[in-house]
Amino acid sequence: MESVLIVSNASTTMGIISELLQSQAFSRIVTTTDGSEARRCLLDGAFDIIIIDTPLSNELGDAFALHAAESSSAGVILVVQREKLDDIAMQVEDDGVFVLPKPISPDFFYQAVKLLMASRARLAKLEAENRRLQQKLDESRLISRAKCLLIARLALTEPQAHRHIEKIAMDSRQSRTEVAQDIIRRYGD
Repeated sequence: MESVLIVSNASTTMGIISELLQSQAFSRIVTTTDGSEARRCLLDGAFDIIIIDTPLSNELGDAFALHAAESSSAGVILVVQREKLDDIAMQVEDDGVFVLPKPISPDFFYQAVKLLMASRARLAKLEAENRRLQQKLDESRLISRAKCLLIARLALTEPQAHRHIEKIAMDSRQSRTEVAQDIIRRYGD
């Protein structure tokens, strides 16, 4: 984790949170007091964690938490008054926002940040695996399309078309995807 955005109307809370986070070796901690400015900060750069201490000067903060969860890959922590905890949690938790009660102890806050960091690391691995599988699926579709063109244009069987692509790939030291793209360019409509 590298960067944190803290949105809080109370300078004391902002100072306490900043101090707790500096012990975690975050490289960049940006602070702001309202939702509008925080939205601008999101447009200007990516953050790994966003901490929102409600209420903000111009809004409660739950709308910004939902916006941050939707528009960024940051982990979002929303700190709310204990009596509003259940109502706000029902509104935002399905979107991946962690909701913590106020007042919050340093140990509990530290554990929440650690949990959020672990969740984000796991999510990043799953997203990388998803990208890898999507790329593999795209390559398979491309090769299948090239095989279909070889079957239609050269009257090859599916195993012959497969071997044809494999042989060209080995002989030319190209990937099967590159060979498939060449076949599609040559025989495609």
